[in-house]
Amino acid sequence: MDPSVITSGAAAASHDLSVWGLFMAADVVVKAVMLMLFAASVWCWAIIFEKIVRLRRLNAQAADFEESFWSGGSLEKLYEDVGKQPGDPMAATFAAGMREWRHASERSLNASGIKAGLQQRVERVMSVTIGREMARAERYMSFLATVGSTAPFIGLFGTVWGIMNSFTSIAASNNTSLAVVAPGIAEALFATALGLVAAIPAVVAYNKFSTDLGRYAERLEAFSSEFSSILSRYLEERA
Repeated sequence: MDPSVITSGAAAASHDLSVWGLFMAADVVVKAVMLMLFAASVWCWAIIFEKIVRLRRLNAQAADFEESFWSGGSLEKLYEDVGKQPGDPMAATFAAGMREWRHASERSLNASGIKAGLQQRVERVMSVTIGREMARAERYMSFLATVGSTAPFIGLFGTVWGIMNSFTSIAASNNTSLAVVAPGIAEALFATALGLVAAIPAVVAYNKFSTDLGRYAERLEAFSSEFSSILSRYLEERA
């Protein structure tokens, strides 16, 4: 039997093809790529779970606030309850509008032009509040988008680097047996697999959360418009 075949077979048998074995046998650059992708994947999953919990809480809080708002009670009483420390974006939007309204009411503004300006200020204040609250809710979404778009290419870089090293080792050993080539290529391809593992959940989560956050923003905008209409009718009654 050819001694080279025996040697290559023994080398393949001694080579650990488990996940940990592929990582430990990889080049330092490929290891750095793998660690980077693993850390990105862990952070993405942390963001995903945080967004799931946060969106459920925001929608539940919005439903509770809308129930209180449309219950027929006094808006002044509702403002006293939530105005100082609003617990969710919808309550914060309401508090911002009521705060501006009360400041104007304290000055007893009666001119029609001033009332029109008051209406615009209330709408502007609520719009700014919605923008600020949505910016908080959308925190870390850019990280999901970045990982989703770049992780496959980072993994591909690790794969290309690993394959280059494998071919260099093949040339140095003068042995083209598949048993010799396969472990090095497996280590390199593992980097691409990690890139996909990091990217796929990030892309799916980003698309899902973008849709959910867009719907929540529309919900806040609708509430702002309804509240503005209520204030507008009240101003017309006082005219």
